[in-house]
Amino acid sequence: MFKVLGNALKTPEVRKKILYTLLLIVIFRLGCFITVPGVDLVALSEQNTTTNGLTGLIDLISGGAFSRLSLFAMSISPYITASIVIQLLTFVIPALERLSKEGGEVGRVKINRYTKILTIILALIEGLGVFFAQKSYGIFVGEDFLTMALVVLSLMTGTSLLMWLGEQITAKGIGNGISILIFVGIVAGLPSAVQDIWQLIFVNGAISTTGLLSALGIIIGAVILVAAVVFVQQAERRIPVQYAKKVVGRKMVGAQNTHIPLKLAMAGVMPIIFASSFMMFPAMILPIFIPNIAETTSGFWAGLYQFSIATSTSSVSIGYTIANAIVYVLLIVGFTFFYSYATFNPAEISSRIKMNGGFIPGIRAGKPTTEYLSSVLSKLLWFGGLFLAIIAIIPMLARFLPIDLAFGGTSILIVVGVALEMMQQLESQLTVRHYKGFLG
Repeated sequence: MFKVLGNALKTPEVRKKILYTLLLIVIFRLGCFITVPGVDLVALSEQNTTTNGLTGLIDLISGGAFSRLSLFAMSISPYITASIVIQLLTFVIPALERLSKEGGEVGRVKINRYTKILTIILALIEGLGVFFAQKSYGIFVGEDFLTMALVVLSLMTGTSLLMWLGEQITAKGIGNGISILIFVGIVAGLPSAVQDIWQLIFVNGAISTTGLLSALGIIIGAVILVAAVVFVQQAERRIPVQYAKKVVGRKMVGAQNTHIPLKLAMAGVMPIIFASSFMMFPAMILPIFIPNIAETTSGFWAGLYQFSIATSTSSVSIGYTIANAIVYVLLIVGFTFFYSYATFNPAEISSRIKMNGGFIPGIRAGKPTTEYLSSVLSKLLWFGGLFLAIIAIIPMLARFLPIDLAFGGTSILIVVGVALEMMQQLESQLTVRHYKGFLG
């Protein structure tokens, strides 16, 4: 890893991309500390000392911006939700399906435009939800329409700016911009996590045996979890493909043996991000219509709110927690299949193999190849989806530990996944630069 980073910094073009990415990350972190206008900072600091499940959930990907009610308090969640909705609509609306499959670059630009429009709409809705949810705690200097408009507009602007930063990182930097912003938000909680472990070990200036054992257990568990995530992220099933001899121009091209790599975690961390956004959405919009819903304990809507925040708080009943965990697992597995099949279509792969005169040993070309690829992919996705689900619900299982770490199972999965993706992209770019220099 360090060798790859060293080589990247020695290559001018790659170094510029790394520095550009770091510059945008700095802008993102600065925005996390700029509080939106109209907030009483004293009341906000008092509110931050209380436990709020929704705050904890959003803070996971916003780098603490929500608890500060900063410009980037809503993080990139409206964009993620909008992306999910648009991708789902491409399977329902024929015009969008044709645009995504046959539109080429023009189609991609149009779909991206629709996603941005929907992002602004969702940011407006979630911004109103944040305002009304925090209004009951008296953290705003005023509660009139002007204050509400100022706060909501600031939050919408922050989400729009993050969306732009993510696009710029993807286009001109290193890695996927949206994933990197989430990655940075999570890593920002690492110093506080280290401080919590330190305080767990040293109590009143003396070493606590119980705290020391708990800290060792947490560290060992985190190391095992990282190793498991790296193994699953890197593991792949290779489907052998053979190509017969064929004439290209005036030359006879010999037979070739290659393979199709199918990863165990083909969808990466996206299913967890998608599922988290879906689970979080009701808790974001319900305060718009029921301002004091966080203090309400009876009724259907109060139950829905408690169900929505059960992922991130231990203050709700065990029934809501179990129901939330079941739905969360089902959503993760479902999004694993949905996202993987959206990026890897067995029918298209089978058609390309047949057109190029290839075949999978022991499998006839055409429909049998499609069925075989679908069967193998389905088995891999079941394993990958259940693995992601288990990782995601680990914080629920470890909720009653004497420490509240920023790095839960989901956090480790996102951080490791994004780090591996960035390293792979760095390696590929270095390979391209190497071959260019060699040929030139």
